[in-house]
Parts: sequence; structure tokens; C-alpha cells
Amino acid sequence: MILSVILQAATDLAPVAKMGAGIGAGLAAVGAGIGVGQIGKGALEAIARQPEAIGDIRSNMILAAALVEGVAFFGIVVCLLILFIK
Repeated sequence: MILSVILQAATDLAPVAKMGAGIGAGLAAVGAGIGVGQIGKGALEAIARQPEAIGDIRSNMILAAALVEGVAFFGIVVCLLILFIK
């Protein structure tokens, strides 16, 4: 009995879930852009203060940017799964 009520509620809220998935994918992309921008800003400031450490700073910047992009990609994939799996 209760399972049928839950399934009916989930069916009724499918359009809302799709709208939320679209908004979530957009927010994940915007968040990644802001995060990578902050990483680049910090790296440029660090290089300006200490030019001799450019190699270490660059490698750490690339690693941090890759991690941010990975999290954003995971968020977008989850939102797209919500959007297309029915």
C-alpha cells in the first residue's frame, strides 16, 4: 500500500526532478568555472610573489584544477542521469 503511494508521488514529481536536474547541472558548471578561476588567480599571485617556484606552483595548480573539474563532471553526470533515466 505505502509503496504504491510512494511510486505515485515519484511519478507526479518527475517534471520537478527534471527541472532540478537541469538547474543542478548548470550550477555544477558555474561552480567549476568559479573554482578554476580562483585557482588560477591564486597561482598567478603566488608566481608574482615567488617567480623561482613557478614549476611547483604550476603543477599544484593543474592538479587542483583537475580535481575541481572532476567533481563538476561527477555532478553533471548525476544530474544527467536524473534527467534521462525514467
